[in-house]
Amino acid sequence: MRNLFGRDLAIDIGTANTVIYQSHKGIVLNEPSVVCINTDNGNVLTVGSEARKMVGRTPDNIISIRPLKDGVVADFETAQKMLRMFMAMVGTRGLLSKPTVIVAVPPVVTSVEHRAIKDAAYAAGARKVYIMEEPMAAAIGAGLPVQEPVGSMIVDIGGGTTDVAVISLGGIVTSRSIRIGGDALDAAIVTYVKNEYNLLIGDRTAEELKMAIGSAFKTSDEASARVRGRDLVTGLPKDLQVTPAEIRSAISDGVGRIISAIKATLDETPPDLVADLSRNGIVLAGGGALLRGLPERLRHDTGMPVVVAQDPLYAVVNGAGMCVENLDMLKQILIPESKG
Repeated sequence: MRNLFGRDLAIDIGTANTVIYQSHKGIVLNEPSVVCINTDNGNVLTVGSEARKMVGRTPDNIISIRPLKDGVVADFETAQKMLRMFMAMVGTRGLLSKPTVIVAVPPVVTSVEHRAIKDAAYAAGARKVYIMEEPMAAAIGAGLPVQEPVGSMIVDIGGGTTDVAVISLGGIVTSRSIRIGGDALDAAIVTYVKNEYNLLIGDRTAEELKMAIGSAFKTSDEASARVRGRDLVTGLPKDLQVTPAEIRSAISDGVGRIISAIKATLDETPPDLVADLSRNGIVLAGGGALLRGLPERLRHDTGMPVVVAQDPLYAVVNGAGMCVENLDMLKQILIPESKG
């Protein structure tokens, strides 16, 4: 039975951000997957953007937690509290009809982790929960013909994982998931700056640096950027200039592992589908798809056409949202989860 009040939800619980899509409304929430907790009493002080502002700026009795690591639930209790508060923000409590919820998860999530995510959604007020694999959701959100007898390849580069999948006839033919994503690239930049310049910078600064001048392939409009951190020798604030070539070198190992996963998936793909992919190309989704020069690097390394999805940051939640809007038609591609 469909929820006649239009409150069914699709949720993309990412390592970096949680995005919620509401039926008939579209995206109604996009918040960092961060929870701020008072350790004296265990109470949640705030979640999302407000909690992210407190990272690295809290007294000893207040901690900021990212309950998901590498795309999976690392702290179930905190993840449950976070999901409950996010769902409360979009008004799921007090409804006459509880919402059906579709939660998109990486393929690396185990059955135990499925159960943890499902229980969190039920505790937050869901009537029925479906688990959907992120590559399928991203492919639908990117507009790929997933239910047709033709091969489509989606590469979803999120904060904690990169998921690669070849899809045909409503199913995943072959896939690969690695726990390398935007967070790993940020950490690589932190390590590089520390080792090369004895300068300690935070993850947020590294992410800003990646977005400003990071690239996977040399581009024509490169410019250096200044970065500020703490000098590990003097302990004092210090700023210096970093070049795009340095950032490219810092993240090269992570980018290389993503490309290796794509090549390995292609190696496991049936020849007829590879022929389809050589015509239709590889589609990139997720925040990592926005890394400068990544399509050019992939074209160079694979010899295949590469395009970025029209709305890469929201491809997963938009795809899951399409399933919410057309649940009966798309139910065969979901992993059903019944309560109990």
